[in-house]
Amino acid sequence: MLTISDFDVKGKTVFLRVDMNCPIDPSTMEIIETSRIRESTDSLKALEGAKVVIGSHQGRVGNKDYTGMEKHAKVLEQILGRKIKYIEDVIGAEAQREIKNMKDGDIILLDNLRLCAEENYEFSADDAAKTIMVQRLSKLFDICVLDSFPSSHRSHPSIVGFAHVLPSCAGKLVEREVRKLDEIMTVAKGPHVVVLGGSKVVDRLEAIKELIQNGRADQVLLTGVIANVFLRAQGRIKFPLGIKREEEVVSKAHALIGEYPDVFSVPVDIAIERNGKRVEMDVRELAKGEQIFDLGPKSVEYYLKSIQSAGTVFMSGPAGFFENENFKFGTESLLKGVANSFATTIVSGGHLTAALKRYGLAEKINHISTAGGALVLYLTGVKLPMIQALEEAAARYRSTK
Repeated sequence: MLTISDFDVKGKTVFLRVDMNCPIDPSTMEIIETSRIRESTDSLKALEGAKVVIGSHQGRVGNKDYTGMEKHAKVLEQILGRKIKYIEDVIGAEAQREIKNMKDGDIILLDNLRLCAEENYEFSADDAAKTIMVQRLSKLFDICVLDSFPSSHRSHPSIVGFAHVLPSCAGKLVEREVRKLDEIMTVAKGPHVVVLGGSKVVDRLEAIKELIQNGRADQVLLTGVIANVFLRAQGRIKFPLGIKREEEVVSKAHALIGEYPDVFSVPVDIAIERNGKRVEMDVRELAKGEQIFDLGPKSVEYYLKSIQSAGTVFMSGPAGFFENENFKFGTESLLKGVANSFATTIVSGGHLTAALKRYGLAEKINHISTAGGALVLYLTGVKLPMIQALEEAAARYRSTK
């Protein structure tokens, strides 16, 4: 891949695709964790003297965290100490006019890219380049810088389309992530223990099989919503969970258990909320309508034994509703176990990045990434669409020199 240092950016109009997709408080719609916004500043500093147009998405259409980028612009302005012009437009006349009128050193943040329907679908690089988004905006840019590692496993127009038609390079975050992960994977040793949590079940199920087949997951310790799916597949939870595409994901989990019976571990005890208090119970005691908010102590103790005997530990996604004091036990205990183990350790995802800082454990982890699904897939050895687009763009660029 090419990097920013391969280009003279002064006076150029640069499209910088970052991932500022942050945790949002659904009741206030305020940004509650800003790591990803902070990460974008390294590339912005390296693009000094250019006219920089930033593109990012926030949330998915229909989800509670789907919102505009105005608050992101304000946070970025505070972190950078520079004026960020927010445009309430993506590909329309206003966005185009503002880009054309930029002066050297100006920074514009476009609105949520997913307001543009095309950005909600995946395409081949060739087809992505033919989308209206890329056709309209690429004419206004000299260079494309791709720095959205957390969404590098998506083949959306902004991630693979611009790189198909413009000189393109990796941003600072992507450069750092790829170098660090490649270093880690060359020294990683077994047994490989994967601790998977969070709520993005479909993405996780696709990656688990790849991790196991590629020798990156000798043992998978399940927490969060994905654990509930496996518990349902095993018949330990007898009623529907009420999640998207439930029958499909439960069926996939069932097939994985059948194929790899000795790999998966699920919680034996859990914590729920009753009258504002934490109540712990055996999984089989869970009643319909009750919601699991955390792991119980027996599950945590068993998982910690596996973590302590691991050669490499990869943890992605929180074990429960750790933002609530009553339900931080699982996430905090497992993170402490990972941090104090002798294994090579990787922790991923925006929520866990926030938790590590909260518990003062960040310094003890070998590699921390705000990427979730993208990092899981990178560890499997799968070529991510954005990395592929950058490599192809580099080959095209070099062939013209």
